[in-house]
Amino acid sequence: MGRRGKLFVISGPAGAGKSEIVKEVLARHPDVRVSVSCTTRAPRHGETDGVSYHFVSEERFQELVAQDAFYEHAHVHQNYYGTLKEVVARELDAGYDLILEIDVQGCRQVLAQDKSAVGIFVSPPSRANLEKRLRARGTESEESVRVRLENVAGEVEEAYHYDYVIIHQDWGDVPDALQIAAEEVYTIIRASRGEADAESAAERCAEPNRREFLDRLAAELRA
Repeated sequence: MGRRGKLFVISGPAGAGKSEIVKEVLARHPDVRVSVSCTTRAPRHGETDGVSYHFVSEERFQELVAQDAFYEHAHVHQNYYGTLKEVVARELDAGYDLILEIDVQGCRQVLAQDKSAVGIFVSPPSRANLEKRLRARGTESEESVRVRLENVAGEVEEAYHYDYVIIHQDWGDVPDALQIAAEEVYTIIRASRGEADAESAAERCAEPNRREFLDRLAAELRA
């Protein structure tokens, strides 16, 4: 490949559907890859080491921090997460557009380091929908749900600093919401490559064009 790849950082509240959207993009578009992060949290049902995450002990994670091996790292919901520099560099140098699916803290670090990176915030349509998604997982304790919902207001306020905002609609109201969100992400990727037919569609997801929605959601979360 002749061009160097571009980095797309996708984040948002837990339960907003980031992982599902990224999986759908990868299934539909093999020209995009995803960076596999490290974490100290326990694997969930169906997750595979080296595919879903690199699952490591807290001791090993701190060793990697000391070695300055991470592109970004953060402590989120009582666990550590980080993106290895060598993983990012290898994929971008090979010419692949690369998705980082990380938390809001990590995204802030990446965008501060790499001005060419593109920030994409995935938002739920409402607080009620987010709570429903968290409970539907069946993997969260009541305490975990409470902590995550308390963090949502601050995370949504960070959305104003992203380049794009994807609204992952309620599947009950919009049955193909997942496919729509995935194609919006891929349209943003195509627009970054200079594909003219994608630019106007991507612009609709640009943060300035989603501020009215963000204002409403932020007000709902503060109420």
